[in-house]
Amino acid sequence: MNSRFRQVALIGKYQAVVDGSQGSRSRPALADVAAFLQAQGCAVVIEQQTAANAGLSGYPVLDLPAIGRQCDLGLVVGGDGTMLGIGRQLASYGVPLIGINHGRLGFMTDIPFGSFESVLPPMLRGEYEEDRRLLMHARVLRDGACVFDGLAMNDVVVHRGGAAGMVELRVEVDGHFVANQRADGLIVSTPTGSTAYSLSAGGPILHPAIAGWVLAPIAPHTLSNRPVVLSSDSEVAIEIVSDREAIANFDMQSLSSLQPGDRIIVRRSEHSVRFLHPRGWSYFDTLRQKLHWNEGVAGL
Repeated sequence: MNSRFRQVALIGKYQAVVDGSQGSRSRPALADVAAFLQAQGCAVVIEQQTAANAGLSGYPVLDLPAIGRQCDLGLVVGGDGTMLGIGRQLASYGVPLIGINHGRLGFMTDIPFGSFESVLPPMLRGEYEEDRRLLMHARVLRDGACVFDGLAMNDVVVHRGGAAGMVELRVEVDGHFVANQRADGLIVSTPTGSTAYSLSAGGPILHPAIAGWVLAPIAPHTLSNRPVVLSSDSEVAIEIVSDREAIANFDMQSLSSLQPGDRIIVRRSEHSVRFLHPRGWSYFDTLRQKLHWNEGVAGL
């Protein structure tokens, strides 16, 4: 067949694992996908850390910046955590991503591994649904200087770390004072992250097409302190008021230790992540399957 995508990067769970068990478990799956892509007429390259940790050889190897510059498509084999990390790093290049679920939930890696041989061919021919996801750009300011700068696809979370008791946070939106909140923490979530930590904190589910953020407190002292939906054009500022230890997490994959007086500024990034899904894909199908809606309902 003639693939619409000439050069495809294969990316797996790329974090190093001490005992090598993850790499050895992933290698057969990655090898199967790589051979399949070649049979479909794609030039396959392997992401550098994926090749090293899975022991996959026989294909050209590129790091992520080179993949962003040279490849037409990224195929991620793993779980949502892998997709979060890859999505952030490739967003500025505009490379579309397809996710094959070799993890657990699979909200973003939505093609079951056992189905990739039947699902991928029409997608490679150009028969797919495209889904763009917002990114957050977050900075930590200390005495006016930026000490951390990063992107988040799911959420930015400010919480009390390992300290006992609540943390006090001053919250502003677009320069307007909202409240001083005493809680275990505060989540600023994208629509993608609305089915992650924000959901467990009582936040609403936002459809990915909605240009909004969720501001969700974690175990607030005042029970009337409820989640709020904001425009994604808003700037959210969170200042550490109390002297307790606090931490900022970005997609739960990178963090910054915070001091009293630090300000976390969250804005919409100029970049977005491009997900490709099989033709006929529906976000509501994903919610129903992953959240187990309608289980035990007759006729459904």
